[in-house]
Amino acid sequence: MRKPRDYDAELKGLEQKAKELKTRKVQQLGELVIATGADGFSAEELAGALIVLAETTDTGKKEAWSKRGAAFFQRRSRRPAKATNRNAKNAPAQSGGGQPGSGDKGAA
Repeated sequence: MRKPRDYDAELKGLEQKAKELKTRKVQQLGELVIATGADGFSAEELAGALIVLAETTDTGKKEAWSKRGAAFFQRRSRRPAKATNRNAKNAPAQSGGGQPGSGDKGAA
């Protein structure tokens, strides 16, 4: 005779996995904000920029943003681990310097 499935336990497991995935997504988005230097902006500024991004229908702009983002990730992946650790140690001293580099607020 087959053992009956425990749907409650399976559902609980799926809910836990969904919660973990959501937590990981939020953490990765936060890490992305910090890595791009956008953590110097207020929450209102970031929200406004993201709203403009979400409302944009111009495919040319979206393609340009996508290429720029891909280039950002390629630059980061090419860095040797030692340089990444060195940058992490110096991050507080450079946090103010990262904001002008992301000064393309008008591009959004």
